[in-house]
Amino acid sequence: MTDARQLVQQIRRQLKALDERIVRHPYLEALELGRVEREKLKVFAEQQYHIVGSDLRSVAILFARHGDLPSRSYLFNLLQGENAAAEALKEFALALGMREEELKASEPLPQAHGYCAFVAWLALYGSDAELAAGFLVNFAAWGANCGRMSSALKERYGLAPEAIQFFDLFANLPSGDQPALAVIQGGLDRGVAPALIHRAARLLQGYELMYWDAMAKAAAV
Repeated sequence: MTDARQLVQQIRRQLKALDERIVRHPYLEALELGRVEREKLKVFAEQQYHIVGSDLRSVAILFARHGDLPSRSYLFNLLQGENAAAEALKEFALALGMREEELKASEPLPQAHGYCAFVAWLALYGSDAELAAGFLVNFAAWGANCGRMSSALKERYGLAPEAIQFFDLFANLPSGDQPALAVIQGGLDRGVAPALIHRAARLLQGYELMYWDAMAKAAAV
């Protein structure tokens, strides 16, 4: 029987180079140097509006599919977190002079939208274990980048604490792998193939890198 902790350790080792490209992305360095025009920050808000809104619905679908499994509480907590992020994002957009109507009218960038499109695919065709593994690996890099963005937006762009709550939510996610590992182990015990769990994490990290590439291109850095 495959052990979830050992599987995740293996996945992290194999994705280490990809993770490094994400957490050392040129967009973050440009932001910390104040080289991203304030107007260009609107692109980040627009894309996250589409991503978070999609992820919220995707997690709800998976919750409906797997609501009778022990992963129910894990998925419900994810749902609450996505809802909190959606609300906090509005404050970031407002600080940039954007109303929700403008966010709704914005167009998703294909390179940035790949992440949530894959999460939606997992919600429809994947398992709770695949999503948990993908998020467990992804949130470490995403949270680290959000922490750097929070600091840069305060120090370089003068944004108030309430305007950067979105980034602080992800930068301060609860520590510990156990809730996700329990979901992954449950999936493995039900017969979810380890290769599918590994694939979900690999693809999600690949789409994460594409997102940051899209932000750098939009900001011309």
